[in-house]
Order: sequence, then structure tokens, then C-alpha cells
Amino acid sequence: MPSLPHASSLERLRESNRRAITSLLAVEGPMSRADLVRGTGLSRTTVSSLVGELIGTGQVVETADRGRPHKGGSGRPPLLVALAAPTGGVAGVDIGHRHVRVAVADRRGVVLAERTEPMDVDENGVAVLDRAARLVEQMATETLAAVGMCVPAPLDRRSARVRTGILPGWRELSPAEELHRRLGVPVFADNDANLGALAELGHGAARGATDVVYVKVASGLGAGIVLGGRLHRGASGIAGELGHVQVGEDGQVCRCGNRGCLETLVSAPRLLDLLQPAYDEQLSVARVLELDAAGDAGVRRVLSDAGRAVGRALADLCNNLNPELVVVGGSLGASASLDEAIRGSVERYAQPDTAAALRVVPGSLGDRAEVVGAVSLAIARVAV
Repeated sequence: MPSLPHASSLERLRESNRRAITSLLAVEGPMSRADLVRGTGLSRTTVSSLVGELIGTGQVVETADRGRPHKGGSGRPPLLVALAAPTGGVAGVDIGHRHVRVAVADRRGVVLAERTEPMDVDENGVAVLDRAARLVEQMATETLAAVGMCVPAPLDRRSARVRTGILPGWRELSPAEELHRRLGVPVFADNDANLGALAELGHGAARGATDVVYVKVASGLGAGIVLGGRLHRGASGIAGELGHVQVGEDGQVCRCGNRGCLETLVSAPRLLDLLQPAYDEQLSVARVLELDAAGDAGVRRVLSDAGRAVGRALADLCNNLNPELVVVGGSLGASASLDEAIRGSVERYAQPDTAAALRVVPGSLGDRAEVVGAVSLAIARVAV
């Protein structure tokens, strides 16, 4: 006869289940118990019991607001539960290739202050971290519980260091450790595509979805993958490096060190270089988006070609993951020509059942996605 699980094992399992509930509430905000059952995969009885415990310890509260009946059903809407909002806020730090953006928020994710400063990031890791720390200190009006940090490069999941030559001035730096040393509070870092995915999942175009691919098309190309409502980072933390799919063995040398990567064809700098000879004015991403919206034939052609190339690679990824949603973000994510071409390419090259099950939509958070994701990361880590 098999032995019963030891009491300590049961308590570890229960604690793990409590963390699953608080993590989901941190990302999604107020939810009904039924939504928690669907989001965590736990039984209704287990969720009811654990929510009762969390309310008893003050970690979770019932809100005065009520949700909608599931799937449009009738009856009294369910009460929602939410994380309690204890003292101590959080901050999100978004390190882009050309800027540092900081947002300070409360534990519910309400942004209280936000500031962006231009800066050449790639070659100046130490100086950038110093600037980010000063901004956080200047903007925070209370003690911070945690800081989430966005880095525009893959982070090794085991060492927490920048893995590749994409940021030459950050080699051997552990961004979270370095910022923690400057601020004296816990700092949690992730790459830009992952945090863009987290932001759109909790606050944007992917809200309510559980299987999502977020594609960031900007100075580089990357993807954040959400499976079962959770970020999927992979064994070493580099899942979703869509930009480094090889599309030509004899192509240009990529900043990752390989040749013929998709990113060398579709990144914003590459597209600006292609377009510039045909225009008398100095082009920028913002200007290209204006021309695209105005129907400029040359801009639309280049962006559509880029979208088809991205969509072709995405189709293979979607065949493997079967997501319900692809969200296109980044500085070029607002381009209608790019989005339409990505959608058409995915529909053409993905398996018919795969294509029929998903939608391709633009992100709704624009260039704020990464800082919102950094705030969400900080909240989620504090909650567990």
C-alpha cells in the first residue's frame, strides 16, 4: 500500500499553490474565484480554501466591485478578489538602446510618476545603471519594495548576465545585481520582449488570453512567449529569439555574431537605410510611420516586405506553439502595413488549423509596454 505524502510535502505543495494564486493576481489584477480556477488549473475547492487563507492573513482582499458572469451567463456577478496594497511601492526601469525610462508605481500597478531620458545605452553599461539609479531615487517618494528592470538583450537565466555582444558595454555585467547594489532593494531583470509580453498580457491587447506570442519589431527583433498564462523563458532564458532565426547562410553578419539572421533584414535601422536614398528629408521611425499612415508607396512596400519576412518565421513558431494571439509591438508595431503583412504571411504559411485559431493584432501600450512590464515583474516578485 503506497505511503501517504509527508505533512511537510503537503505544506510545500500548498505554499506553491498560494504563490500561483498571488502571482496571477499580481499580473491580472482583481479576479473572480472562477477565473482563478481557470488561470491556475487548481480545483475549485483548493482555490476557495486558499483564497480564504490569504484573506485571513491579509495578503488578499475582496473588492467592492463585481465581475461579469462567466461566458455571459445570467445571475448575480461574482465578487472579485485582489492583492492587498501594503505600504512600499515598486519601480520599473526600461533600458532601451537609446533611452532610460523609469516609472514609480504603487503595489496595484498604478503609475505615480514616469520619466524618460535619452542616452546611448549600448556602450555605457555602468553609466546607464548610475543614471537609472539616480532617476529611481529622485522619483520615489516612499521606500520601494522591489524594482523590475527591462534590458534590450537576452539574459542568461542561470547567471543573470547579458549573454551576447548585442550590448558591448554590458559584457559580464549582471544588470539586476548592479542596480541592486546601487539602490539597496531587490531588483529583478528580464529582456524587453518578455516584459512587453507581460505588459500586454496584464494591461493591453492580450488581456484575458493564455497562449500568446508578443513580437517586438524595433532596433532589433524578439519575441516574448506566454504559455498557459505564464511567460516561457526556456532552459537558459533565451526562448523567443525570433530575430536570430537564420534566413540566409550568406547574409549579413548579425550583431549576435551569426550570419543571415532575420533581424539583419527587418530591424528599424535596416529599414531606414533602405528607404533613406529615396527621400530628401532625414527619416526617423516616427516619420516612417507618418508616411505609412499617409499611404506612401515606397514606405508601404518596404514595411510590407519586412512584415512578410517576420510572418514567415512566426508561422513556424505558431505551428509549434499553437497560440491564440500574436501581438505586434515595438517602435514599428503601430505600422498598419507591417501588421497586415505579418497577418497575411502567418495565414499563408501556418497550418490551416493553426492559422484559424489565432489572431494577429497590434499592441495597445506602444513604447510604454516595457516599462509597464517591468512594473508588473516587480509586483509579481514581491507578491510571491
